[in-house]
Amino acid sequence: MKTISGYLLKDILGWKIKGDFPDIKKSITIFAPHTAHTDALYGKLGIAQMGVKYLFLSKKELFFFPMNIIMKKFGSMAVRGVKDKNAIYQVVEILNNTDELHVVISPEGWIRKVTKWNKGFYYMAKKAKVPIIVTSLDYQKKEMEIKGVIYDLDDYTNVIEQLNMMYKDVTGKVHRNFSLPSEN
Repeated sequence: MKTISGYLLKDILGWKIKGDFPDIKKSITIFAPHTAHTDALYGKLGIAQMGVKYLFLSKKELFFFPMNIIMKKFGSMAVRGVKDKNAIYQVVEILNNTDELHVVISPEGWIRKVTKWNKGFYYMAKKAKVPIIVTSLDYQKKEMEIKGVIYDLDDYTNVIEQLNMMYKDVTGKVHRNFSLPSEN
């Protein structure tokens, strides 16, 4: 069934969704590359079209009036630098207190090139005992794709190796700003 989000993403913007969202009740869902502000729009439209109950983590700097109203309407929660609240523990608590929710985050954290991804997504998933669902936004193919699910979170290096394999052929909007995650 196509939603308004799906109509906008597919019919107006010309994007496709490749793959089905897994039948999992809770996860940390990551998307990359994050090289342009439009990534958030495409990601939110795609996730909404798939009928997923989600919460997007967004920088607290985006929550100024009147933008804060739009961000909350889009299902975003402010993170980073929130006084007395560590985002990792905050997300774990939210996941532990709900039956179904997918917390969506871009581990790169910035639209500029970063050589080291933020490890928060990994610690959130590990501490909440939920898998990591890996999604991508490929501008060359105009496609949002469900790349896979990482269940084994015992070894961070193994997780990074899997992410590198999944993202190796993905093209961001600003391709030069995308770098694969490193183990650091």
